[in-house]
Amino acid sequence: MTLRSDAAALQPELAALRRDLHRTPEVGLDLPRTQAKVLAALDGLGLETSIGRGLSSVTAVLRGGGGTGGTVLLRGDMDALPVTEASGEEFSSEIPGAMHACGHDLHTAGLVGAARLLSARRAELPGDVVFMFQPGEEGWDGAGHMIEEGVLNAAGRPVDAAYGLHVSASRHKRGMFTSRPGPLMAASEAVKVRVVGAGGHGSSPEMARDPIPAACEMVTALQTRMTRGFSAFEPVVLTVGSFHAGTRRNVIPDDAVFEATVRSFDLGVGDRIRTEVLRVCEGIAAAHGLDVEIAYEPEYPLTVNHAEGHEFIAETVREVFGEERFTELPNPMTGAEDFSRVLQRVPGAFVFLGAVRGDDPDHAPGNHSPRAAFDDSVLADGATLLAELACRRLAALAA
Repeated sequence: MTLRSDAAALQPELAALRRDLHRTPEVGLDLPRTQAKVLAALDGLGLETSIGRGLSSVTAVLRGGGGTGGTVLLRGDMDALPVTEASGEEFSSEIPGAMHACGHDLHTAGLVGAARLLSARRAELPGDVVFMFQPGEEGWDGAGHMIEEGVLNAAGRPVDAAYGLHVSASRHKRGMFTSRPGPLMAASEAVKVRVVGAGGHGSSPEMARDPIPAACEMVTALQTRMTRGFSAFEPVVLTVGSFHAGTRRNVIPDDAVFEATVRSFDLGVGDRIRTEVLRVCEGIAAAHGLDVEIAYEPEYPLTVNHAEGHEFIAETVREVFGEERFTELPNPMTGAEDFSRVLQRVPGAFVFLGAVRGDDPDHAPGNHSPRAAFDDSVLADGATLLAELACRRLAALAA
């Protein structure tokens, strides 16, 4: 029996777990119900299991019986998003304001599948496998917290290679694996701007210092600055996703606050973006006679696939699933990912798996959409790939 055929037999069980997780999503670093379900799913596999001290993580170590060839880490993130679901799935979220809109429920179920496949082959493994069930990927730096708590040394020695997989509700055809060597996903930073004026009556704006027009001007000026201050060959994305001001139509508020996400692919460009944001906001505030407070917070670093790790994934997909099942991305993606912190320390790579519902990935609702719908028929293939990567890399390390 092959890993792929064994995974196919697990498919109904993995889909049931995924749907159970989907019904009860949890956001952030504290995922007690999700953690409990993962622990229950791993029970009986003979793993050395531990939970996080400051977050609801699960780390499980599989000791191979065929030698000490090395250690491979496989990661699956578990957290959901603060999104109200509108997918129409029969197993939609039962938790108001929370949804697995990014497919982390599939990642968790797929990693459980890999753990079951590899546990059944324990005697053949010439090394150890660390299963990293991580909360808090969506802006909480869960990977960073788990690294601080020792996940990269959970087997008693440093991890030699690390791999992660992410499903996509759009862009890629169902069942297609995609990745690229080098920069894969952007670095991200958060910007919060508070424009401070003086409130008053809406009928007499000259008696107040209105922060709203200035804040609106900053938003549009920042967009223009990104296209005029940077070369077309220096990818930069700045998106204002939150804007709040005032309580009533005839009241000028004291302040206006907006928040933005910034994405880039080069450390030097990121530094320049920070300078431009400060210059634009401070200049506009001064022109309006207002004060401005700007908080700039680094989030996730650039996700960089090691060339050897990428090629290893590509070769494995082609050998296991067929030449047509892997395609190389022509360009990096502007999303960010905290698996980048693992790849900063350990050789490895990150790969995407198309899980689009239907046959039109170009028009399907994407990840983070309240209408995102993932096809969990890809779970067996995701689990197969993770298990194959562990088996093959351990064999190479032992050679």
